[in-house]
Order: sequence, then structure tokens, then C-alpha cells
Amino acid sequence: MNPTVSSPIPSSEQNYLQQIADTQLADRGNLERLLHRLNQRQAKQQPCDKELRELEAGIAKSLAKSELRRSRLPRPEFDENLPVNQRKDELSEAIAKHQVVIVCGETGSGKTTQLPKICLELGRGVHGLIGHTQPRRLAARSVATRIGQELKSENAVGFKVRFTDKTTDASYIKLMTDGILLAETLSDPYLLKYDTIIIDEAHERSLNIDFLLGYIKQLLPKRPELKVIVTSATIDADRFSQHFAGAPVMEVSGRTFPVEVRYQPLHAVDEDDQELEMEEAIVQAIENLWRHDGSGDVLVFLPGEREIRETAEELRKAKLRDAEILPLFARLSNEDQQRIFRSSSSGRRIVLATNVAETSLTVPGIRYVVDSGQARIKRYSPRAKVEQLLVEKISQASARQRSGRCGRVASGICVRLYDEADFNNRSEFTDPEIVRSSLAAVILRMAALKLGHIDNFPFLEAPSSRLISDGYQQLRELGAVDVADQLTPIGKQLARLPVDPRIGRMLLAGRDEHCLAEILIIASALSAQDPRERPFDAKEAAARAQAKFVDDKSDFLSFLRMWEFFSEALENKTSNRQLINLCHEHFLSYLRLREWRDLHRQLSEICQDLDLQVNDLKTAPGTPEQILKALMTGLLGNIGFKQPENDEYLGARGIKFNIFPGSGLKKARPKWIIAAEVVETTKIYGRCVAAIEPEWVERIAAHLVNRHYFDPHWEKTSAQVNASERVTLYGLPIVPKRRVHFGKIDPVASREIFIREALVNFNYNSRAKFFEHNKALILDVQDLEHKARRQDVLVDDDALFAFFDAKIPADIVNGAGFEAWRKLIERDNARHLFLARDDLMQHGAAAVTEEQFPEFFRLNDAKLPLSYRFEPAHPLDGVTITLPLHLLNRVNHAIFDWLVPGMIREKITLLIKSLPKAIRRICVPVPEFATKMLVELDNASRTEPLLPQLAQAVGRGAGLIVPSDAFNPRDLPPHLQMNFKIVDDAGQELAQGRDLIALRAQLGEAAQITFRDAADDSVSIEKTGIMKWDFGDLPAKINFKRQGRSITGFPGLVPEEDAVAIRLFDTEYAAARAHRDGVICLLKFELKDHVKQLPKSLPTFNPLALQLRGICNGDELMDDIVACICDRAFIGEDDAPRKPKEFDGQKSRAKVRLPSVRDAVMRILAELAQEYVALNKLIAKPSPFANAMTELLGQLVFKGFLHNTPWEQLPRLPIYVKAMRIRAEKRVANPQRDGQRGAEINELYKRWEAEMLKWEKDGRDTTPLAPFRWMIEELRVGLFAQELKTPYPVSVKRLTKVFEDLTKH
Repeated sequence: MNPTVSSPIPSSEQNYLQQIADTQLADRGNLERLLHRLNQRQAKQQPCDKELRELEAGIAKSLAKSELRRSRLPRPEFDENLPVNQRKDELSEAIAKHQVVIVCGETGSGKTTQLPKICLELGRGVHGLIGHTQPRRLAARSVATRIGQELKSENAVGFKVRFTDKTTDASYIKLMTDGILLAETLSDPYLLKYDTIIIDEAHERSLNIDFLLGYIKQLLPKRPELKVIVTSATIDADRFSQHFAGAPVMEVSGRTFPVEVRYQPLHAVDEDDQELEMEEAIVQAIENLWRHDGSGDVLVFLPGEREIRETAEELRKAKLRDAEILPLFARLSNEDQQRIFRSSSSGRRIVLATNVAETSLTVPGIRYVVDSGQARIKRYSPRAKVEQLLVEKISQASARQRSGRCGRVASGICVRLYDEADFNNRSEFTDPEIVRSSLAAVILRMAALKLGHIDNFPFLEAPSSRLISDGYQQLRELGAVDVADQLTPIGKQLARLPVDPRIGRMLLAGRDEHCLAEILIIASALSAQDPRERPFDAKEAAARAQAKFVDDKSDFLSFLRMWEFFSEALENKTSNRQLINLCHEHFLSYLRLREWRDLHRQLSEICQDLDLQVNDLKTAPGTPEQILKALMTGLLGNIGFKQPENDEYLGARGIKFNIFPGSGLKKARPKWIIAAEVVETTKIYGRCVAAIEPEWVERIAAHLVNRHYFDPHWEKTSAQVNASERVTLYGLPIVPKRRVHFGKIDPVASREIFIREALVNFNYNSRAKFFEHNKALILDVQDLEHKARRQDVLVDDDALFAFFDAKIPADIVNGAGFEAWRKLIERDNARHLFLARDDLMQHGAAAVTEEQFPEFFRLNDAKLPLSYRFEPAHPLDGVTITLPLHLLNRVNHAIFDWLVPGMIREKITLLIKSLPKAIRRICVPVPEFATKMLVELDNASRTEPLLPQLAQAVGRGAGLIVPSDAFNPRDLPPHLQMNFKIVDDAGQELAQGRDLIALRAQLGEAAQITFRDAADDSVSIEKTGIMKWDFGDLPAKINFKRQGRSITGFPGLVPEEDAVAIRLFDTEYAAARAHRDGVICLLKFELKDHVKQLPKSLPTFNPLALQLRGICNGDELMDDIVACICDRAFIGEDDAPRKPKEFDGQKSRAKVRLPSVRDAVMRILAELAQEYVALNKLIAKPSPFANAMTELLGQLVFKGFLHNTPWEQLPRLPIYVKAMRIRAEKRVANPQRDGQRGAEINELYKRWEAEMLKWEKDGRDTTPLAPFRWMIEELRVGLFAQELKTPYPVSVKRLTKVFEDLTKH
């Protein structure tokens, strides 16, 4: 306390310091500061008259007060019979010599009342009060009264308890609760009101006592004149001595007479029956004591107020003679408390007390003690995570304290309502409150009292760091402390509530949610043991009896139903036994229900003291949602999220649990729940659960949730950067994904995304001139890149970003902000955001010209748009031609082999590289050879396929023959094949791909219909229902306009169901093929009588049909014969007529031809049938060869073979079948040679078959290629049946050359 003086203190100043030493402690600090300031002004030679006058006046006033207190100092008298006074001199000497003294003495030694008097005798109390703390208000009042009586001066002793302050300026001793002294440390950190502090009953080790002991230990070095006396009623005093650096321990014996201890244990097993038996046992014990041991006052120890009231009622019913029944508990009024200290003439007082009478005060005249062995003790439940006030067995030390209360005036008797074995098994000492308390509550109290961080506080027994960490975690969960572990506004409110922090948080939330009445009921239930019982052997009965309490959405609401049930039962009860039986019928514990109501009453009183508004249950009940929200504030760590794969719930920090089987929600299994507690038995279970909504969690746990933002992206429609937000609580996905504005969350990242997406990538709705200008300029440069297939012309996105980044302010993060800024900046410079061509190009692109990369592909008189793209693996990579649907069947596939001039070099180069090695090694170096090929192909036909012409050019350049199939076009990258985009008249894409044949197969029919529909608008040539040639001339082609372009169409007759029609075709080949069939059909109508007679003029038909029944039935064979005859007789080798006169001439010739053609067909059919039967006999037995021959036969003779076989080949069919028979007969002699020759022919046939399919898909006329198929059949005759002769020379080599000549273009 002494200030540091910078210069030697003059003698006058030394005198001042000596005077200050005798002033009041509360004044010394100010006086020493005044003296220090005076000294400084004198050293600086500054005027100090004012300070000097102020100092002297202050010293004089304080000295006068000290002198007055010294003159009025009480002169105490000491009763030598009290044990403590027998050691008064030793105690006085220890207090005088030491700053701290520990006094250990049993109850009744007089230490509580005599120690303050000893301090007065030592002259303490002059410069400050002698502070004397008691654990309970009742003790503070009674001790103050007792000391005042002994000093014969009530004014000399004052007391201060909650809501009551009875101290005056004349007080020397101040009795108070330890909580009052702790609270005073907030306004008086150095406790300057006191020159002596006595901490009485320190063995009780309440939190307040532990706080005081730690606080005072820190204070002692700063207050060397302060004297501290710590008293303990147990022998566990060494701990206190060690805490105060070896302070001396003075032991004082108790003034006691012998005490006889009797054990009378209760026999009931059920706790409700035990309570009734206890009341009866107390009455019986008192009766026995008075009957056999004489009259005397009895002190009965009970757990709480309720037990006191009910036992008092039982005693009154017993009508004990002259008995005066007195309750004693902390909440009792002062007047009722004083009754126990008045003497009784009858000697038959019965004091029913809580453990307040154990050590805090001495009830006079007690001869007998009846000890229930129980006390209501507050203990933190790690399982429920709340502090619960439960009835527990007392420790051995407490039991001894109780028994010692009856040995003060004479020999006493203590009746314990439990057996000796039970006593011996109890803990030796009562657990200190800090061990029984939630560390969260301890930390909260310390923060409210500003005692510093718990880690640095000098506790008598410091809690573990893990428990401290858990305590802070719980407070953070409740929102009581912030990230820096400082009290929040909620924390400051919780610190005012003397309840478990979780319960306190629920109460505050109940007030805010207007459901405090319901929360008081539920919170008190959570702080007590569940009154519901589920006996193992009566589970189903219990479930049925308690079904009325079940709520299928919330187990918490079940407590409200139970509360209502018990309230009605209490109102309507006829006796305690009837009430207990009713509870048992519903498998409810009466005792726990009463404890629940006691806790509810205590919580209600706390709420009243703090003016918390409680809603009316009847007129303004809380809703289930309000109740659950309030409960959640204290249970955020017990939230669970249903797992999709099973019945488990994922809880906080990865724990998994199940709903407890007894829950009303077990079957419902809601998605989100909250549990009152999560416990582990055989499994981890959530007990007392309720369904909740995750939206509630986010609001209530706003201080706990983690917000993770991902997928920030630009949204064009809202013109801002949005992201997905994931909200989790302890790892649980409260909000899996939610769209939020990212600009407020991360402005820097949002600005970059805005610039890159909206301005660099033009993904933005804007009509600004800079936007259109920049977009058009970039598209021009990109087009150069796509054509040149180089990505080094346009600058990269980073360069474009840098351009805008340098010009746009840092706070622009979205479209709205940008537009406002742009309009402002463009007032001064309209081209502020305009890009220049030089800003965009890394170098020039001189090789990209209109000639090399045209914008349009010219097809006859049509201009088809071309587009370019350089993006490997993209479907549009390369060049794409937009082809109208109506032209799909008309274009020549070959012209697209040549792509565009700027791309053909690469294609030719890669084709050369695909050649076999033997050829490729001659074509080196490939780039120079490719240049030479380009020159060679300058005069090549661009309407013919590329490969045959390139093969000829390579052959000339390499000096050898190169077949076109030597190249491998399949190895070409996709961009070197033309991509076709087929569009309708509206420009809508119908299909796209690089395989024109496949596109024709997909859309060819639609193209034909589209072509005809277009012609219908301008050309009325199409007609249906034609039965005769009455439509004049039918031109071979006509011209018409379509969308401004001149188009050629090809009309032709086509057969319909019962008539003929005129249709317009988009290709000449398709029209010619259809027109022939149409003319034949029309001639059938004209010559229907002749056609009808044909079946009747075939006498050999039936036997032939029988022989060929393996091919088709008789009707099908007859149809085939008629079709074949009509085709040959009606048209034959003639051109199909297109004029009426030509048609009439054709009809006349048809009449003449019919008989001869009929006879020829039947003759050929007879020869064929004979050979067919003979061959089938040879290959009837299944074998690989027989199967192959059957397949070959099927290619010649099949259903409809007469009509589908060319007329000139029809007479050769019997020979081909005969050749097969001869081959089968000869094969036996040399099967190996047969197999070799067969393989060669099969290879040729497959090549022809593939080429035919290709020509058909290309829409090419297959007439030139079709005869090669019959050359193959002649080759079979030449190789396997030479004796049958062939009409022309054949060999494998000859046919191969013919095929190559046919396919080279």
C-alpha cells in the first residue's frame, strides 16, 4: 500500500506517514496518494498549499474516527468454561504474531462466538471491521445476535445477508455470508473495510469458501496489516495450513459429554415406503427416548423443507405430550429462527432441522439427536450435464457433527436411522463443492466476481485442465462466453442465476420465448431424477399405465402431462397413503415427484427474485415450438441427425446414438431430434428426446455454427456472385446447401469472379457500348485462332482480367455496383473500358485468309455457312458446315473429303503417315512429299473422293501402285473430317456429326418429305389415286425456287396401295428406280385381265412349289413368278415411259411379250428346282461345310429371288446351284484346296458387299457395282465346276482388278 517516494522524505512527511498508519484502512489509500502528490510538487518547487490543507484535513478526520472507535472499543468478557477460551492466550499470541491462523475445533468449542471477541481484545476492529463469514444466512443472524448479547452491546455487532444489511458506523464485528464478502470484492478489491477477516466453517468447502480462500491468499501480500483466521470443525485442517504457506494450526477441543449412538435402520425397500417409514420411525424414536431416557430437547436432522413439514405433520398427529415442534431451515423468517434459541420449560422441544444445524449454529439444550443420515446436496451430473439437488447419504464427518450436537449440556443419545455397516461404508468427508459442481458454473461465478482466469486462481484443490476445458466449452455452447472467454451479455445474466448454467440458459430462453412456466416445470424435472419407473418384470404394465403421459413428438412435453396429473392428485388426495398408491398405480415415484416440486418451487423463487416474467399456464400457455426452442438453448450439444441407412443418429462431434427404447419417439424416428442427455449403457442412447427443425438450430446456435462457403460462381440473371453455404453444428449438417450472396462474405474473391465471368467471359446482360465492342473484337480474334488452329493469337484471360482490374474500383463486386460506377465514369470518358486490338493480340495471323478459310461452302448455286473451332475433343472441333435438311440427300459425300484449302495440307500429311511402312519410307521427308502431293492434286476433281485420287498421286510420286485402301483414314483426328450440322427451315439444329451416311439414315426420309413439301408450295406436280395415264407428259426433272435458291427436283411414278401416285424426288437415281416400279404397277392396272390369267396358265406350278417349299409357300412363290414376268414383259430392257404415247406403245409390247416371258420363267424354275433338290440331299447332314453351303444357297435362292434377280442372270441360277452340287461331290477328294479357294471367293464377296452398303448409304447409284456380284458366282463355277463353262474368263486376279477399277472413283 505504501507508494514509492522519489526523494528522501522530510521529517514532516515521515510524521504524516506515521499518522496515516493510524487512520481508517478505507482512507489510507487516498491519503497516501495525496502525500505522494504533495511530495512531487514540493520536489518541483510548485505551490502545494491546497494539497497540504486537503491532506491534513483528511488525516485529522480519519484519526478522529479511529480515536472514537478506539475509545468505544468493547471490553469483552470470556467464559472460562468454553474450550476455546481455555486457550485464549495462545490464540491471542498466534493471531498477533501471524497474518493467518488456522483454528481447528469441534462444534461447541465456542470458536464461532469467541474468536471475534479475542480479536477485539487485541485491539482489532479499530481501523476496520472484524469481518466474520458464515456459510448460511441463518447462522449469520444468530451468531451476530449471540455475540452482541455476550458483548452487551447489540450495536457493536452487525450482520449483512441477502436483502438485509444491519451494520452501522458503530459496528466493530460484521457477520455475513461468505457470498456477501465475495460480492464486496467487486467494489472493494482490497477489502479495506476490514482489518480482520474470520472465515468460519471452512471445512464445508463451499464454492464461496474456496473462492474466498483463494482470493485472500492473493490479497495477503498487498495487505500486510490484514489478519485472517480460518476455522474448521474437522481434523482436516492441514490442507488449509499448506494453502496459506504453513500458517499455524491451533486445535481446540469441544466441550462435550459422552454421546451414545444407537442404530435403528429402516426396513422398507421402496423409496416411497422408506419416506413414510422414516416419518413413523422419527415419531417412534422420540417416543422411546422420552419414555425410557427422560425428557429432553430433540434435534432431528432431515434432508429438506418438505421432509420437515411432513414430519412435523406426523408428529402433530402423534400428539406427544407437551411437545413443541420447531422447524429450522435457511429460508425460515428471522422471528421463527429465533424461537429455537428460547429456553423451554417443558424440556420437550423437537427441532426439525436441515444440515444448517450441523455446524453453523448451536441449538441450546439439545439432549437427543435423531439423524436421518441424509442431506440435500447439489452435485453436477456429467451424464445429464446439469447440476442436480439430490438427497444423498451424508459423510462420516457430517454424521459425527450431528451426533455431537447432543453432548453439550449433558450426556446425549444419537439415534441413527441406518445401520452401523452403512455408516462405516460412507465417505470420510463431504466432497468439496468444487468437486461436486459443474466447472461451467464455477467459471461463470469467477467471471462474474472478476476473480481472474480459473487456471491462475489459487484453489485449495485445483480442478483438472480437462474439466476446465469442458467447462469453457459448455459456456461457449450456452453463449455465456465469447471466443476470448469473456462474459457475454447472456453470461452476465446467467451469473445472476444461482442455478446450473444449462438450466439458467433455459430459464432465460423461456422468458424470451414467453413459455417460462413450462420451462420451470421441465427444467426442474431435468434437475431431478425421472419419477417414472420401469420395473424389469412389469415393463408392459408400466408402459400402459404411463401411456397417458406420452407425447409422440416430444418426451419433454410428457413432463407437463405428468405435472398436471400430480397437481390434480395433490388437490384431490384423501391421505398420503392414497396419494402414494395412486402414484404406484402409474409406476411413478412419489418421492421423486415431491422432489421435483421442491426444485420447481426453488427455481420459481429465483425467477421471482430476478423479476423474470412467468406466463400463465392457463391463459397464455407456451406452444410446443416455443418450449422446444427454449430447451434447445441449454441442450445444443445433444442434437442428433437421423442416418439414412439405419436407426442411428449422428450427434455432436461424431458420436452416434439411438433413441432410448422407452421414448415416445422410438417408432416415429424423426429426422432431427434433441435429447436431454446422451448416456452409454449397452449402447449409446439419447434419453428424453423431441423432434426439432434444423432451422431452429441455426438461429439458436448462431454463435456455435460453422459456415462453410463453397462453389462461388457468377450468376448472370442476378448479376452477382453467389455461393453455396453449408451450415454445421458440431459436424451436423444443419443446412446442407443454401444459395447466398458471396459479395458480402468475400468481397475480394467476388470481385475477381465478377470481372472474369461477367467482363472477361461476357457472361453478363449489358447493353453498354464497351461490352458490345469488346465482345465483337474478341470474337474476331478468336475466329482467327479457330481457323489457324493455334491458341497463341488472343491474349489469355489473365491479361484481360488485368485490363479491367486496373480500371475498376476495389469495392465493385456485382453488376449493380458496376453499372452505377460505369455510368458515372463514362460521363468523362465514354471509351474508358474499350479494348483495343493491340490489347488482345499476341502476334499477327497473316496465314489466315479468306481463300484458305472461306466463310461459305459453295454447293452448285447454294452457299452453305462454315464455322471453325479449335478445341480438340470437342464435338465441333474443326470445320462445321450448316446443311439444310432438304439438301441432305442431294449432296455428294466426296466433295467434303477436301474440307477447305487451309486444312487439306494437314489431312494429306497424316494420310501419308498412315500408309504401310513399305510405301511410307519412300514418301520422305513427309512434309515435302505432302507439298508435292498438293501440287499433283491441283487439277484433281473436287467432286470425286479424295483417297483414290491421292492414291494415284502417291503412286506416281513413289513409282509404284498404291491402292486407295492402303490409307487408314480411321487414324485421322476428328477435326480433319467435315462436321455436318443439319438444320430445318427455321435454322434449328436437328442433328450433327461427321458421318454423313449415318445422318442420311437418320434423317433421309425427313429430308425427302421436306423437299417435297417445299416443292408443293411452287410446283403442283404431285398427284395420287392414278389408275391410268391421264396426266399428260411426266418430265424427268423440274426446276423451282426455295428460299430464293433455284432447286432441281425429279418426278416419278410410285406404286401405292390400290393406285399409283406422282412424287417429287430429291435425287435422279431415286426417282428413276421408283418410276420403273410405278410404270409396272400402272401397266398391271391396264392389263389386269392378262395378269389375272397368268396363274391359270402355269400347269407345272404345283409340283415345282412342292419341290421349293423350303424357300416359301405356294402363294408367295406365285406372287414372285407374277412379279418377275411383269417386270420383264412390261419393261425389260426398255426405258420407263414418261409420255402417254410411249406408255401406250409399252403396253402393246407387253401384251406380245407375256407368253414368251412366262414360258422362259417356268423353264428356268423347273431346272432350278431339280438342282435345288439334288443339292439339298448332299448337304442334309449338318457340318461346317454343309452350313456354309446352305448359307451360299440362301444368297441365290430365297423368298422373292425371281423378281430380285436380274433377268440376264436368271438363266444362270440353275447352273450356279449345279456348280455347288459338283463342288460338294469333288470336295471329298481335296477339302484343303476347296477351303482355300472358298476363302478367296468369300474375301471378294465381303469386299463387294461392304462397298455396296457404302454406296447405298451415300445415295449413289449402285447399278455399276451390282453386276460384280454375278461375276463372283461365275468365279465359283470356274473354280469348282470348270466343266460347266463360264460366259467369260474369270479368275481371282481378274476380278480383283475389275473391283479396283469400279471403286477407284
